[in-house]
Amino acid sequence: MSCCLKAGSSVYGSNDLAFKNRAKGCLRVCSSIQTVLFKESSNPSECLGKTLHLSDQKRAFPKSDLPNAHTPSLRWWEKFLHQNMIEIQSAQELVDSLLNAGERLVVLDFYSPGCGGCRTFHPKICQLAEVNPNALFLQINHEDHKEMCDALNIRVLPFFRLYRGAEGRACSFSCTNATIKKFKDALAKHGTSSRRLGPAKGLDESELSALASRGLISRNLEGNSSMDGEVEEGGVFSLR
Repeated sequence: MSCCLKAGSSVYGSNDLAFKNRAKGCLRVCSSIQTVLFKESSNPSECLGKTLHLSDQKRAFPKSDLPNAHTPSLRWWEKFLHQNMIEIQSAQELVDSLLNAGERLVVLDFYSPGCGGCRTFHPKICQLAEVNPNALFLQINHEDHKEMCDALNIRVLPFFRLYRGAEGRACSFSCTNATIKKFKDALAKHGTSSRRLGPAKGLDESELSALASRGLISRNLEGNSSMDGEVEEGGVFSLR
């Protein structure tokens, strides 16, 4: 008996094996590469059901390469994160995170998935978060929170705001790899001070009012005083 095994045929698929009895013209296709079923009989209608096990053969495809074994990759803003980096999910979470930070330095990182400058600068932010473990980095996705960012007057990306204790907003600026010294200087100035600052102030009253007027937060604004921070807008991604 002459036999021919075919693997990867375009007719049967890449995992199929065709076993053909040339003498009798019998053809049987098997969907598993580990087992081949074949006929052998003088009567073509009679199947002896013999099984040939290819126990010494490797699987055609590693398990990790199978379609059902696909593992989604991280998006660029989800990579290299540290424990002191938090993705903000709502305006109320932002307000509460700032008020609950105590005297800890808080960095608001406004970014957009489609902003090339944000993507390029992201690894640097993660490095700065790693070497400043006492600071809290809050990430805010502009695409997911456009109304909140508009209420906070965010017009350029990437954009950063630093808050600490009773001082509230310490500074605001746009920054890229070319101007990273601005970011490092701000961290050194506002993050290393040992003087007592008192309970956290959080967002300015005007910002809280803007968020509340849009229904993004529900909060008693009484007792908050406004404090304007220094704003420098020179980023690479303008928002219209």
